[in-house]
Amino acid sequence: MDQSLYLISFIALAALATVATRALPFLFLSRHSQHPLLEYLGRYLPPVLMVLLVVYAVSDLPMANQQWVISLGSLMVVAVTQWLSKNALLSIALGSLLYMMLI
Repeated sequence: MDQSLYLISFIALAALATVATRALPFLFLSRHSQHPLLEYLGRYLPPVLMVLLVVYAVSDLPMANQQWVISLGSLMVVAVTQWLSKNALLSIALGSLLYMMLI
């Protein structure tokens, strides 16, 4: 098999698999959109995942030098900005900007 044909077929298969994994839950769960379990998961799962991501990111901070103070300060800016403005892009941009300015 020609290498370019192999790469094109691989990319097409990966794209098809990606579209299928994104679309199939909507197709299969559309009848059950008002199910209490799905409503519960839709309400509480995103904040829980965000907390897990923050804990994972903070758990790897180096405690040597004062790098962790800068990281936690930027994290607090993101949290406060998100709490006050409810704008994720603004929160991420301000936290990233502060972090880059302090490093």
